[in-house]
Amino acid sequence: MPNTSYRVVQWTSGNVGKSSVAAIAKNPNYELVGLYAWSGDKAGQDAGALVGIEPLGVKATNDVDALLALKPDVVVYNPMWIDVDELVRILSAGINVVSSASFITGHNLAADRDRLEKACKAGGATLFGSGVSPGFAELLAIVAATACDRVDKITIAESADTTLYDSPDTERPVGFGTAIDDPGLAPMAANGTAVFAEAVQLVADSLGVELDEIKCVAEYAQTTEDLVMASWTIPAGHVAGVFASWQGLVDGRAIIEISVRWKKGQTLEPDWEIDGDGWKITIDGRPTVNMSVGFLPPQDMIEQAKTIEDFFELGHIMTAMPPIHAIPAVVAAAPGIATYNDLPLPQARGVVPAN
Repeated sequence: MPNTSYRVVQWTSGNVGKSSVAAIAKNPNYELVGLYAWSGDKAGQDAGALVGIEPLGVKATNDVDALLALKPDVVVYNPMWIDVDELVRILSAGINVVSSASFITGHNLAADRDRLEKACKAGGATLFGSGVSPGFAELLAIVAATACDRVDKITIAESADTTLYDSPDTERPVGFGTAIDDPGLAPMAANGTAVFAEAVQLVADSLGVELDEIKCVAEYAQTTEDLVMASWTIPAGHVAGVFASWQGLVDGRAIIEISVRWKKGQTLEPDWEIDGDGWKITIDGRPTVNMSVGFLPPQDMIEQAKTIEDFFELGHIMTAMPPIHAIPAVVAAAPGIATYNDLPLPQARGVVPAN
């Protein structure tokens, strides 16, 4: 793809949004022309100042009409959860969207997916969703499978100790903090991780396989002691470990399995062992391909990365960058909802620092 400068509007300036703004600002292939900040106290502030970098001369605003009037090539959409009405408005205005907000294929949205597809066609725009997991992890598996002449099963297993991850608003919906004997607990992990079902569909589509069904198997572990964290406490007898396995079945056999295992504290029952944070990707077939994916600060920053916030920032960067690197392909794509299966392999342009 030729080098082109793409006009970008950043949508939100939360944790992922901050990393997104910083990446866009220093990449010569992108020009930040607007920033949406829904809260009134952020409106009017410089986008750079809001995310902790040098001023960029772009003011944040909560005026959606003003942002759409800028006619950017793309909106980088980073809320925690998608707002279908919001996306319909952007796409109908003819503006492409790359998103990290709980969107891969949209198949879990039922009729709302049709609304998004119609908005894309009406505006001549494209919608793409990724992130690190789901998203980037599935892309790695899709690429790894191209080394095989037979694939029996693809497994992507995520594990993480989330004790220091302080986000009860996002963790309670999957079951954390719920009494282990609460009758409403059983479906919580499946409901809270439903986007992983879309990731299973993404991988199945890459293989050209029609699944009979996608099901979720969930397990929970309780803490045997009160678990005190930064902003909340999980009492003894309540969930401090969540496992959810999304399985794509053909003739009763799982040919794709994408799972997450998250734990908090050291007093779990049952006691789950976490063998490092990251992803283990296995392509069972001929050959069987094994891949272990983790993340660390760059060598020149290891000594400075001394706090847990420094490591969390790496996660935010890994979530923000897959959609950003997809921008050239998304802008060039036909209108509609696009996935990694519809686009050329993304390229990490504009990220090699000058000497």
